[in-house]
Amino acid sequence: MMKKANMSIDRMNKISDIDDRIYGSFIEHLGRAVYNGIYEPGHPAADERGFRKDVIQLVKELKVPIIRYPGGNFVSGFNWEDSVGPKENRPKRLDLAWFTTETNEVGMQEFDDWLKEVDSQMMLAVNLGTRGADAARNLVEYCNHKGGSYYSDLRIEHGRKDPYKIKTWCLGNEMDGPWQMGHKTAYEYGRLANETAKMMRWVDPDIELVACGSSKMVMPTFADWEATVLTEAYDEVDYISLHNYWGNFDKDTESYLAGGILMDDFIKSVVAICDYVKAKKRSRKKINLSFDEWNVWYHTKESDKQIEHWLQAPPRLEDIYNFEDALLVGDLLITLLKNSDRVKMACLAQLVNVIAPIMTETGGKAWKQTIYYPFYYTSVYGRGEALRVSLECPKFDCRQYTDVPMLDSVAVYNKEQETVTLFVMNRSMEEDLEVCCDLRGIGADRCIGNVALEGYGFKAANTADCPEQVVPVHKPENILEDGHMRTVVSKASWNMYRFHTAK
Repeated sequence: MMKKANMSIDRMNKISDIDDRIYGSFIEHLGRAVYNGIYEPGHPAADERGFRKDVIQLVKELKVPIIRYPGGNFVSGFNWEDSVGPKENRPKRLDLAWFTTETNEVGMQEFDDWLKEVDSQMMLAVNLGTRGADAARNLVEYCNHKGGSYYSDLRIEHGRKDPYKIKTWCLGNEMDGPWQMGHKTAYEYGRLANETAKMMRWVDPDIELVACGSSKMVMPTFADWEATVLTEAYDEVDYISLHNYWGNFDKDTESYLAGGILMDDFIKSVVAICDYVKAKKRSRKKINLSFDEWNVWYHTKESDKQIEHWLQAPPRLEDIYNFEDALLVGDLLITLLKNSDRVKMACLAQLVNVIAPIMTETGGKAWKQTIYYPFYYTSVYGRGEALRVSLECPKFDCRQYTDVPMLDSVAVYNKEQETVTLFVMNRSMEEDLEVCCDLRGIGADRCIGNVALEGYGFKAANTADCPEQVVPVHKPENILEDGHMRTVVSKASWNMYRFHTAK
């Protein structure tokens, strides 16, 4: 007999308003993300500036509201002055983060031009590895000051009269990591972040600032790092970052599909640290979270160790994602929404070619990877108010976790559109579930969408030649009766159900 699960959604069971920036992404000067990714002069689809219009279209469909730039590890050795002014005067530099040669052909103004094409904004990272507060405050002056000063007038001289008005800034990148140029202890970084933040705000009081948290939860300095950094910089920053990547290294798909549990634990742990420092400082200010690097990354881990130094934009980190990766990404998005009261920004890392939902061939096609689809549907339809889903379902044990709920779920209510969207993941590899969801508390009167990513082999993937091997299916919408949704949620599936709500 098929196992059963019961769910209910109530308009009053609100988590938070969702900050659209939770659907952010990331472009680093790494591999083919920029060169032969978003930018490829001479490509048949390139516009007059060299940007690929086919890539622009795929990015626009995802409705990414903010994109972190230019790194990543790259930023810790980056001289921002190299990326502005006439292209012919820009220097080539050795990038010690990825052992490549950076031409700076695409810089600040070019990337901002591209952002306008994809309807997005810049989250700009400053170099706190090999540089510091002085370069950071000068960059804010260049980007955001109206004019009448050295760096703002330099921007005007470079052809940009109006300020960039960049609001969100990252104070370095993964400064807890020994792999980072200019790696620092928590105290060293916390002091530098505090002083840098002060000077940047003196130039522009309206900016918001993200301090570096741990680059992953398993770092030996985790928790102590956050507590120390926030002790030093609490009053000057608005967010602390989280980074983490997932991978099925052990070929343990059952545990892999439960990876949202790790993300949830990570988020709740960092929230607890933020609130501990708040209490210690007797502060009324609340620090929120920016999960500004997250994704699946493991397929190319070994091959990426075999690199030839000092090439320009060599293929790097070009993971080809499969069905099980898409399922996990769908569940990680559910987890972010369930924590949207504190996670206000997040960046899928990255956006094009480098561990990305969008892939391109140099001189050839662009196509959607499997992970594109859960991100697309959640970004497009997951805007409004996040609602908790009351859930009773069977549980299972796996190698890494115990008492894993077979279902994971969150709902999003959109008052303006009069809709509620329910995202559901069945983590079980073996069992379908008969589900009844009570939607009377949200006033659902008809189903207007039923989309599922289901039924594929776990290793099935999309390619340039076969770009639709793994795609969602649209299922019957006659699943609502008397305010109750009754359906079967297939094993190993990610699902989106949309309902119109009565006024």
